[in-house]
Amino acid sequence: MATVSRENIGLLSDKISIKLNKEDYLPSFDKKIKEYSKTANVPGFRKGMVPAGMIKKMYGQSIFIDEVLRSANNELIKYLDENKPDIFAQPLPVYENQENFDFNSPSEYQFDFEIGLKPEFTLPDAKSADLTRHKINVTDEMVEDEVNRLRIKGGEMTEPEEISEDEDVVNVLFKEADENGNVIENGIEKENSVLLKYFSPALQQKLKGLKKGDKITFNLKDSFEADKLNMMIKDLGLEPGEESEKKNFVLEVVKIGRVVKRNLQEDFFNEVLPGKNIKTEEEFRENIKKEIEDQLSYQTKNQLHDQIYHFYLDNSKIDLPESFLKKWLQNGGEKPKSAEEVEREFPTFSNQLKWTLISDKLMDENKIEVKAEEIREAMRNQVLQYFGTMNIGEDMSWLDSYLDKMMKDEKQVDETYRRLSIEKLFNALENNFSPKEKVVSNTEFAEMLHHHHH
Repeated sequence: MATVSRENIGLLSDKISIKLNKEDYLPSFDKKIKEYSKTANVPGFRKGMVPAGMIKKMYGQSIFIDEVLRSANNELIKYLDENKPDIFAQPLPVYENQENFDFNSPSEYQFDFEIGLKPEFTLPDAKSADLTRHKINVTDEMVEDEVNRLRIKGGEMTEPEEISEDEDVVNVLFKEADENGNVIENGIEKENSVLLKYFSPALQQKLKGLKKGDKITFNLKDSFEADKLNMMIKDLGLEPGEESEKKNFVLEVVKIGRVVKRNLQEDFFNEVLPGKNIKTEEEFRENIKKEIEDQLSYQTKNQLHDQIYHFYLDNSKIDLPESFLKKWLQNGGEKPKSAEEVEREFPTFSNQLKWTLISDKLMDENKIEVKAEEIREAMRNQVLQYFGTMNIGEDMSWLDSYLDKMMKDEKQVDETYRRLSIEKLFNALENNFSPKEKVVSNTEFAEMLHHHHH
């Protein structure tokens, strides 16, 4: 009869030892040998008539190893089922003391497995959180920029005679030159398209009035503002730095493009915002403002959720079975990782693990549930969103069978379930906090996100 014992070997790490006697694996070994002798194809013997001794000689050792390991594994599964320890991942076999198996002299074997236990922990009190709910005021300038963008996007490209407007797209051929404007043999040569407004004010003045085929010489450093200069240097395949900035180029105008913006009239309004039946420019601007507000409030809501996430992650004291998890990280994947890789990945991995423990607990406390019909509905919205404003016709009967197929895809169902449950969880958690309100500009908010991510 197999015996199973368990001892603590470290912080949240236990060792399960399984001792097997001959009686635990020999009956199944003998049974397997008999099964083999009935099915094996051995030259010189009729099928099913191969003597067991012959099978033992040929396959005994590998069948023996399989049966001993299978018996040990069955005992482990039985122990875990009966005792239900709350563990991370799968038990890790500890092979140090594994004797050599020999089917000719079966004996008692011991197998050790290490398990990592999930910790007990308490969540911090939401009342102690210092959170901020940001509100972004949508300015007339933001609305004007968006209206302008949409007018250009829906506009028509024309080819005027000469460069004259800030928004003109100028196709140019850059040829590297010396300070006297002589083209350098085998120097850099590259065609590019640049908005006129990207050049420095001084160069814009020089370019205005130029026609296709006209040329001017310019120096990189003097011709672009700092942020555009780096972009230009990169485009020309140069290394950033003073050496590149000093270079001179001859610029030849290859082609001029100008978008004629759409007029602010009814057909344009309803093309941009279909189904709203907008008649006036005033209504159009109000709707655009509302769209920007919705988009920004979605972003500020996400940012509040990010603060909630960090509040729980940074203020929950959670011990983890580190040595077990590092071993598991090293050997638990498809291919083993090096010790350096494990050390590099562990901080992110342990944060993900902590968040899983925290969110499981929060979902339990807040009774978060996601029903199958909610998953289906989310998938339906996803499909319709994917097709967007494309005309997919009146007949939508195909959609149900398409969704039936999606609902059978375990990975997709699991991803949608996770997304919905996290959404539901954060929406529920918002009610537990009392964030202070703060009005910020769009630029301030963008900077805040930028700093947070770096």
